[in-house]
Amino acid sequence: MKKITVIGSSNVDMIIKLKRLPQPGETLNDGVFTQVFGGKGANQAIAAVRAAEPSTSVSFITCLGDDDFAIRMIESFRKDRLNLNFSFAEKGVATGTALILVDEKGTNSIAVAPGANCSLSRKQIDLSIEEIRNAEYIILQMEIPVDITRYIIDMADKLHRKVILNVAPAIMIENSYLSKTEILIVNETEASLLAGINVDTDENIAKAAETLRNKGVKTVIITLGAKGSYLDESKMQKFMPGFKVNAVDTTAAGDTYCGALAVALSEGKPVADAIKFAGAAAAISVTRLGAQPSVPFRKEIDEFLESQS
Repeated sequence: MKKITVIGSSNVDMIIKLKRLPQPGETLNDGVFTQVFGGKGANQAIAAVRAAEPSTSVSFITCLGDDDFAIRMIESFRKDRLNLNFSFAEKGVATGTALILVDEKGTNSIAVAPGANCSLSRKQIDLSIEEIRNAEYIILQMEIPVDITRYIIDMADKLHRKVILNVAPAIMIENSYLSKTEILIVNETEASLLAGINVDTDENIAKAAETLRNKGVKTVIITLGAKGSYLDESKMQKFMPGFKVNAVDTTAAGDTYCGALAVALSEGKPVADAIKFAGAAAAISVTRLGAQPSVPFRKEIDEFLESQS
């Protein structure tokens, strides 16, 4: 059985949908409230397990609080067939929470209180070593402590496991860790920070990707929203077109992309085909409100790709 392990954050998302985002100091009272589950780690785990065939197992390593949200979150994860053998609960700490404002064009503004996500420890990672050792791909983001992310990358490197690193939100990470990364996935903002190049033109996108790959990353993918993505690997450097859809909420698009990409690669798809698969999953997700509720299932992705062809 193929295995993917996601290690990262879990949040309760409090969403208000508005006609437009408020200006600083402004109050808008025409919003519609929804509460769903999110967090980049959890979103990517859900994206992977929903995109996967039954022959692929997806494990999720995370740290939750000891509140009612954590209980409900675990129930939701189990409905999606996630392996939670090494998901932890921290007493006296709240589960991570995100406050999300979304306008009618799908643009969002997000504030996060990380809570238990900051409690994920080296001891817990050590307890989870078999989940890492047995995984073909390990997916990481930057919503857990950076020193824990570094620790996991070092562990994966020693175990000869492939790391997919999504540097989101944008945080600097040393070149020594980038060089141990199989696939780096960043958006324009994140690419600009890591490469030190303002990613504002096609030429600079290509330069940024080349700069990042020269740091030792085997494959660099810069996601470009509705425009698609840019791929830089040893045999290919090219723009990969996106799909035209009517966006409602872009909250989990990048997370959906990462989870679906890992699934496609684990199934042996060439990286260009895996990017197309991931792009389709992300395109579907932005047509729906919320993080995990927006993540598509395998059948939906396959049907979408067939309709596009």
